[in-house]
Amino acid sequence: MKISDTKKLAAITAAFFITVTAFSGCSESANSSQTTSSVSQAAKSDIDASIAAEDIDVGYDEESSVGITFADGSAAIDGEGATSEEETVTISQAGTYILSGTATNGRIIVSADKTAEIKLIFNGVDITCADNAPLLVSKAKKVYIVLEDGTENVLTDSASYSLGEDDSNTDGAIFSKADLTINGSGTLTVNANYKHGIVSKDDLVITDGNINVTSASTAMEGKDSVKISGGTFNISAGTNGIKSTNTEASDKGFISVTGGSFTVVANNDAFEAETVLSIEGGSFDITTGGGSANASMKSDGTPNSDWQNNMGNGGGGPNGMGRPDDNGNGTGGEPPAMPTADDTDTTDSTSTSAKALKAGSEVNISGGEFKIDSADDSVHSNGNIVITGGNISAASGDNGMHANGNMTISDGTVDITKSYEGIEGSIVTIDGGTISVVASDDGINCAGGSDTGSTDRMGADQFSSQDGVELNINGGTVTIDAGGDGLDSNGNFTMAGGTVYVCGPTNGGNGALDYNGTANVTGGTLIACGAVGMEEGFSDTSTQYSVLHDLGSTVSANEKLTITDSDDKEILSFTPIKTWQSVVFTSADLKEGETYTITAGSQSESVTIDGIVTSNSTGMSFGRGHGGGRGF
Repeated sequence: MKISDTKKLAAITAAFFITVTAFSGCSESANSSQTTSSVSQAAKSDIDASIAAEDIDVGYDEESSVGITFADGSAAIDGEGATSEEETVTISQAGTYILSGTATNGRIIVSADKTAEIKLIFNGVDITCADNAPLLVSKAKKVYIVLEDGTENVLTDSASYSLGEDDSNTDGAIFSKADLTINGSGTLTVNANYKHGIVSKDDLVITDGNINVTSASTAMEGKDSVKISGGTFNISAGTNGIKSTNTEASDKGFISVTGGSFTVVANNDAFEAETVLSIEGGSFDITTGGGSANASMKSDGTPNSDWQNNMGNGGGGPNGMGRPDDNGNGTGGEPPAMPTADDTDTTDSTSTSAKALKAGSEVNISGGEFKIDSADDSVHSNGNIVITGGNISAASGDNGMHANGNMTISDGTVDITKSYEGIEGSIVTIDGGTISVVASDDGINCAGGSDTGSTDRMGADQFSSQDGVELNINGGTVTIDAGGDGLDSNGNFTMAGGTVYVCGPTNGGNGALDYNGTANVTGGTLIACGAVGMEEGFSDTSTQYSVLHDLGSTVSANEKLTITDSDDKEILSFTPIKTWQSVVFTSADLKEGETYTITAGSQSESVTIDGIVTSNSTGMSFGRGHGGGRGF
């Protein structure tokens, strides 16, 4: 058959749109926040996430194509450019090849000139190989796999390969040493029993198709990059779901997703980019490491020693390793055997990291719908995280979102339904969006260093203020339910806008607000409720009025808190879902000299604003009170 010129034109037009969108998306993201480091922005601007027209084009001329049909232990070839030996077909020339039929022990080998571009039309082909990759691209410039509309195509390997010197590093059911593109609207099923499912040693581009991969190790890998603009993906991975591994250049080792529907169940990380992970659109249903019920951290902040032993519930990760650090490395126990020389470049790391979205330098999310259930961090970057859009719902057995560098959220929805710590970074800046966090420890935590799995989550001194550590809230709506500190900064806290509700700790060893430097409020609205003992209010260097007030007794959960002025006009209200006794509140409506009534349950107390900070707290200060800080 021949795809119509109309479809070709549509494909080319779509490709142009994707290219423009990819570049404009990077530009918008780069300007979304001034707090994102110049290093990560430079790295992101270097990557070429564009998708060319030919990566989308599924058109071909059937009359000039070479037909290859597998049947009865042989392969019939109609045309030039390929040869066969029993069920093994070797393609040696550029061109288009239409493959169909069934091989019970066959292979497709592409060994052409390094300038050759080859299009493989999968038209109902089912190939099983007993001792090697069913599809091996050993030499070519670029190979396209086109999944013919309405067809089912299956590639299956065995649990062991018989490799020679020339193919010693082959470790995927589809293994390409050249750029590899997959498109078309048909179905491709890859059963990878040896190691990986689909591997490209250069760029892996997927623009369409129904792709099902079950793999002993990584499901899909593009060493230089992975670019996905569409398709439906069902992935079950023994280790990683989708990854890019190149560490040699800042413009490689990235993953770019602009569309598609993904269901990923992985023992280890679902998406792992060595440099930048950029997601602009698509829908994602992700489970890693057996999910948040198989948490890597206990609720008291200690590593869960049972986690690695339970990895089999999500797909059987290696046993005997401690909880990984936030670079994805194991921290204890006896690791599995190190990879051999045959595994070079495509062997998964020996870590038991089970993160959903993970990157070495930056995670950038500007769109998409996410449902995440992860044993480890739901979103993690060894550098920065930038969120400018999308809808994220995440349940984590460790951190909801963790950045070793800066965390910036300017738009979108972030709903962390379960976590040890909700949002964590050196500098956390919230400029917009709707954010909800449930955490067994801190809701938002700002500290220097990286999460090493200790009870001191980011290796910071508990009382001294850290340079370069900040919590900045400038907009958006933030709701926190925290078992530890609600908002915690080991440096400064600045609030200039937005609306914040904190349902803080019920124990006196933590506070709804906690900071080691200053906490200045210049705008916005905040109500933070928690226990008496370590309560802390805003600093007297603020420019907007605030109150830290301890009620006479504890208030029951789900009792509405209201703050009214002298005319009985409601200024603020909040219904904490836990017991509390201390409240911090601030609003642009508060005025000096005005008396306000705080009502919660059966209690009603009045407070008169007598300065930039008004407080009746007698909690512990450790010498760090700043007017409205912890009282004496």
